[in-house]
Amino acid sequence: MKPPSFEYFAPTTLDEAVALLAQHGDEAKVAAGGQSLVPMLNLRLARPAALVDLNRVTGLDYVRAENGHVVIGALARQRAVERSADVAARQPLIAAAIRLIGHPAVRNRGTVVGSLAHADPAAELPAVAVALGAEMVVTGPNGERVVAADDFFVSYLTVDLAPGEVLKEARFPALPPRTGWSIVEVARRFGDFALAGAVATLTLDDQGAASDVRVALFGVADRPVRVPEAEQVLRGERPDDDRIAAAAEAARAALVDPPSDVHASAAYRRHVAGVLVGRALREARERAQASG
Repeated sequence: MKPPSFEYFAPTTLDEAVALLAQHGDEAKVAAGGQSLVPMLNLRLARPAALVDLNRVTGLDYVRAENGHVVIGALARQRAVERSADVAARQPLIAAAIRLIGHPAVRNRGTVVGSLAHADPAAELPAVAVALGAEMVVTGPNGERVVAADDFFVSYLTVDLAPGEVLKEARFPALPPRTGWSIVEVARRFGDFALAGAVATLTLDDQGAASDVRVALFGVADRPVRVPEAEQVLRGERPDDDRIAAAAEAARAALVDPPSDVHASAAYRRHVAGVLVGRALREARERAQASG
């Protein structure tokens, strides 16, 4: 299959890329890894008049620890992030999520920030960003601004980026001490997008109670969603099996209208989401207890 025709631009600076995007407005698309965009072009699901390729822009492929965060630039490949020592030491949840994406050939080319900007609601990394309270650094004609992950993901394949703006980097807070984590999903085949998935982090205090809990779901709405109903069941309490089961049921009940399609019914997604929240919280608890 062949994509529709478009103008191709390969800027060498971020300022040049921003200027091109501002010039072409809604008719422009950004290419970084291209692992999501190219198939959409070939299927004629995307028909941009202009394609702005960032791959010749230098200095955007960084992965570094900075001010208590793991900072990932727009051109950092998923495979590089997966193998990063800084990520392994400070935020292993990111690496675990990346290992669920496609296969190594996809991850060699795909970018973390590109996945975030694409915002497929069944993708792993947007849900990780929401669960961790990540920050998105956006640059455009009016300079830089920082957007919380909760506000960045608007709807299906839609994010808080105005015409002319680029997602320059993502900042993920490092895990606090005595914090466990987990990401689990159900997919038709390993590496496929999830029919439903859950991300959880759990921080224990000195008495073994949950001082902080974060739960996010993906594949069950038009964007990744936090589940405060499940978090509140555990916060301040010892995360025993009964409490975790109650949190899982709260997550299931909070899913009022999950999508129904040829892959899974709404009822199936609702049930599986509760099961996965329970699994994720138990695994996060075990990691938290082992770390302390």
